[in-house]
Amino acid sequence: MSSYIDKLTHKNNTICIAPMINYTDRHCRYLFRLLTKRAMLYTEMISSAALIQGNQQHLLDFSIEEQPVALQLGGSNPVELAKAAKMGEVRGYQEINLNVGCPSARVKKGNIGACLMDTPEMVAQCVDAMAQAVDIPVTVKHRTGIKDTIQDLDYTYDRLAQFIDCVASRGCQSFIVHARMAILNGLNPKDNRNIPPLDYETVYRLKDDFPDIPMIINGGINTIEAMEPHLKKMNGVMVGRMAYQHPYGLHQLDRVIFKEIYTPFSRFEILHQMIPYIEKATYQKVPLHQITRHFLGLFHGLPNARYFRRSLTDLMQNTQAHDVTCFRALLDRWETEDVLHETMRDEVFL
Repeated sequence: MSSYIDKLTHKNNTICIAPMINYTDRHCRYLFRLLTKRAMLYTEMISSAALIQGNQQHLLDFSIEEQPVALQLGGSNPVELAKAAKMGEVRGYQEINLNVGCPSARVKKGNIGACLMDTPEMVAQCVDAMAQAVDIPVTVKHRTGIKDTIQDLDYTYDRLAQFIDCVASRGCQSFIVHARMAILNGLNPKDNRNIPPLDYETVYRLKDDFPDIPMIINGGINTIEAMEPHLKKMNGVMVGRMAYQHPYGLHQLDRVIFKEIYTPFSRFEILHQMIPYIEKATYQKVPLHQITRHFLGLFHGLPNARYFRRSLTDLMQNTQAHDVTCFRALLDRWETEDVLHETMRDEVFL
């Protein structure tokens, strides 16, 4: 790894793990934190309306071990967002991030997500309200632009630059830029993460045009080697789905990026480290499968990883699997059977 990494500051947001709906819940983040102490973690998107009207304890709860962690909000009502941001600050989150990048039809119907890129002044008002309400950073995650359909050519770089200029002027302290357009009609969220082409050059241009504004690049960055050109040009990198699908690769981040000297936990050691957490959560009536589902990718790339996934899935589907005892027994079986082999502590990230 080239010497440029030595020049990086060790701020939490140099490397970020993306907010992912249905994935980065508190149980997932606890697992991630066992693998990387330095990366910034993000919650799933929580709508400001749901937070104000719903079970705040359930929606905001997290373990102190997860820090540093940011709360991602969705919404377009400045008053609601300010209240929700304050709730997050009081609860202990270190950053409030506004989702202006999700392209799903359900989110769009609620006037949340990527559709807001078409109304930069509204986003600016929301950011201003949150920034006035809290003393922690307020940030925005967005796309390089939006289109109604894949064939639409209306969204230009000038509109993107105007969006940044407008929102930054009202208190946004950094931008996380997903280097793809969002297609608002005709593509589902999964396709929106793959079909619109990656456009890193537009993100680099944005950073060149706004050199004093911290910017983090997101999209298609799946290895530490792939981070290198981005970290030369940007303030940070955000990784997403691949980190979830292959979580053990996260153990390389602190050593390579942040120059930490340590011996990483093995996969089995990680699973043993999770047991006290599982005991506490299941005692609080959290279903076991809500925690263990995040382990499915832990042996990704190793021989017999399919056996690990299948036996773990069987446990999760067992209606009698109410407590940690079932998981302990399965872990003992994995360790005593000559099936799963740990030979890749130094594997390439992701």
